[in-house]
Amino acid sequence: MYDRFGVLRQIDGWLAEDIGHVDLTAQLMIDPDATASFHMNAREPLVVAGLDVAAMVFSRYDPGIRADLRARDGDVVEGGALLAVVSGPARSLLTAERTALNVVQRLSGIATETARYVREIAHTSARLLDTRKTTPGLRMLEKHAASCGGALNHRLGLDSGIMLKDNHIAVCGGIANAVRRARAQAPVLTRIEVECDRLDQVREAVEAGADVIMLDNMSIADMAKAVKQVAGRAKLEASGGIRLDTIAAIAATGVDFISTSRPFQSAPAVDIGLDHADG
Repeated sequence: MYDRFGVLRQIDGWLAEDIGHVDLTAQLMIDPDATASFHMNAREPLVVAGLDVAAMVFSRYDPGIRADLRARDGDVVEGGALLAVVSGPARSLLTAERTALNVVQRLSGIATETARYVREIAHTSARLLDTRKTTPGLRMLEKHAASCGGALNHRLGLDSGIMLKDNHIAVCGGIANAVRRARAQAPVLTRIEVECDRLDQVREAVEAGADVIMLDNMSIADMAKAVKQVAGRAKLEASGGIRLDTIAAIAATGVDFISTSRPFQSAPAVDIGLDHADG
């Protein structure tokens, strides 16, 4: 989920950053009327994300470039899969190549890493959530990539919901006061989430009428106790220190959601290449 108009504005900056004043190599070595066709290939197994954006990079630089997409965002592909065929003026293709590949490699890396976490909890009822710990300027694209990998988007920004964290609660004089104040002034359909790191706080948040309770850095044993204590009166989100080797045990406690920033912060870019069609 991203706004095409907003991405087009970003692409101008990406291209300007990479090109500088002129692509010396392409301008000096490639005839102005030369045309070419290239295959964009996955060089390892991956979950596709950002392929449409890569196509937009090419066409933004030169409307004469045609991108024939052979995969869709969210597709799971094997190494060697053909993702797209891009054709048009050879100079332009070679100039925009790196920017287009950078974005699809980065976003597909996030989608692929997200899918690893989703697979670990697929046998449970818990759903994976992303976070706001995204690269500045790339939030909506990275959250799109997370959704391609099977995660649900948490807040898109601070205006997407109310989350009462420890400092908000301290300034407001406690959980009950904080929830009461938020409920009195929030838009009618806005959910209120309360961050808790102790079971007594969970009890207070439920009694105050919180819609969602974040179990922040709790032990697995305490998470299981919180699930019994809440008994369905609020949604429960586990957060903090989520790892691939612990997420299944966390999901088994019965929490509704598990949020993690690891796919954003630790996902490597996947290997996607642009190869000459005659090569």
